[in-house]
Amino acid sequence: MYKYKFVLIVFFTVMLRTLQTNAQENKVFRAGASQADVSPPIGAKIYGNWVQPSAKSIHDALHAKSLVLDDGETKIALVVVDLVEINKRYIEAAKDLIVSEVDLDRENIMISATHTHSGPSADGDVFVADDAPLNDYTKMLVRKLADGVVSAYYHLEPAEIAWGGVDVPDHVFVRRWILKDSVYSPYGTKDIVKMNPGFENPALVKPSGPIDPEVSFVSIRSTTGRPIAVLANYSLHYVGGVPGDEISADYFSLFGRYMEQNISAEASFPQFVGIMSNGSSGNVNNFDYSKPREYYEPYVKMNRVAKDLADKVYAEMKELKYQKYVPINAKESILRLKVRRASPEVMANVARIQARSENEKPFYNNWEKMYANRVLTMEATWPDSIDITLQAFQIGDLGIATLPFEAFTQTGLEIKDKSPFDHTFTIELANGCLNYLPTPEEIDMGGYETWHTINRVERNASVKITEELLSLFKSLKQQ
Repeated sequence: MYKYKFVLIVFFTVMLRTLQTNAQENKVFRAGASQADVSPPIGAKIYGNWVQPSAKSIHDALHAKSLVLDDGETKIALVVVDLVEINKRYIEAAKDLIVSEVDLDRENIMISATHTHSGPSADGDVFVADDAPLNDYTKMLVRKLADGVVSAYYHLEPAEIAWGGVDVPDHVFVRRWILKDSVYSPYGTKDIVKMNPGFENPALVKPSGPIDPEVSFVSIRSTTGRPIAVLANYSLHYVGGVPGDEISADYFSLFGRYMEQNISAEASFPQFVGIMSNGSSGNVNNFDYSKPREYYEPYVKMNRVAKDLADKVYAEMKELKYQKYVPINAKESILRLKVRRASPEVMANVARIQARSENEKPFYNNWEKMYANRVLTMEATWPDSIDITLQAFQIGDLGIATLPFEAFTQTGLEIKDKSPFDHTFTIELANGCLNYLPTPEEIDMGGYETWHTINRVERNASVKITEELLSLFKSLKQQ
């Protein structure tokens, strides 16, 4: 009897696999991509640095780059836009337009910012009332975000896909360094870590965390072999080297341009789209503070970084085996987090700072007046808790996690390490912007990214977010 049961199990297993294979062969994997110019007008404020000048010129256009994938049952849209950040309200407005115009489920649409520091901010890190009117730029931005996805949707065609990764550690360095002695924050608390501490500073001990050197990427081509798009991901904040009054998409856009050159796809139709998204880079930049500073003319270093990444991705692409069909899926979760409130000690120090006359020396920090005002504003206007949108995407055995923060590299590495998928990466500043997301251990050490109003959510937020994203991955993998 046992023998017959075993034979039946084997028979039905083989039949099931045969049916699955036949069903898969009957499905068609499709992809489409597009890019839409979202450059602001001359005169727009450039965010990303202490001084926010008005733009006098546009060195290179800012774009919203869209990739739509369809496995015959599920469609997803991944959008990366060249902005410092973008408020969730405008993202939701763009999604309203998209779902009204094409057959895409709202929870399957992801819109993220690259965090170029030489572009505008679409009210990224503030609360905007739902009924507040859009200004001229945000009206255009919402429409262009939708247009990009709609255009990519109508460019859907039979396609093949492959993904991979290559380590490029030469351009990523932890910008937070542990100090020999603590220093004051603007609120009078003590920091043992300093952001951008200066080159060859004798007070430095070591970087406070690791880097993630991997450039992850997805390559899509038509079934005739014509390149459609490459979506890459690198945990590098930005490169910079842009004159203060010029708008630029930084290395994110240049990566796409160099990819075009490598694959000779400039004249193809539909146009090849090279996309670089930002990984988990809240504590990482392009400067090695253990060495003497190197000086570059504007845009030189940015071009070197972009070309190196594009060349290494292209070399790796040539070794990949493309698949004619992979299943895709998406999961979305709304997670409620507590808003981080200023402690009694901080509030007492803020009151002292507010009472200080302009003729007196600062008590703690040259920026203390500005940050004291920020604390008071946040305490008065922010609720006690906020809801954030998390998304997880499955493309075959590739997992993509997204979150609305500038996440520290430790978070991205943990998600990669614990993901059930063969390959995983994280896209930050997706579906909104809520500033930095340090780990609890980094919050305890202090430093700019952990200051009140810069880090706005509860101490264990990164832990909760990581757990929720891994839960979404687990659910996708089981399906």
